[in-house]
Amino acid sequence: MEVKKTQQLSAPADVQGKNFSAKAGEVSTFLAEVKEEFGKINWTSPDELRAYTKIVVATTFLFGMGIYFMDVIIQVVLNTLGSVVRLFGG
Repeated sequence: MEVKKTQQLSAPADVQGKNFSAKAGEVSTFLAEVKEEFGKINWTSPDELRAYTKIVVATTFLFGMGIYFMDVIIQVVLNTLGSVVRLFGG
């Protein structure tokens, strides 16, 4: 049987001679670019946000009530069907 060689783990980046000040510069550049991109976003106005929230809550409530009523109807039908089967079936 052949013995597999174990993989050597590479040393962390700071041990390999990378300069931390260069990384800090890259991070600050990245954060500055992120801040710039956030400035380009068209944020929803508070009035629009309230309106959309009301729509979502109302729609969720209506769907929930629809599912509830369908469940009640199915239960009534199954209970009625069970009663009929017991009455005529034995």
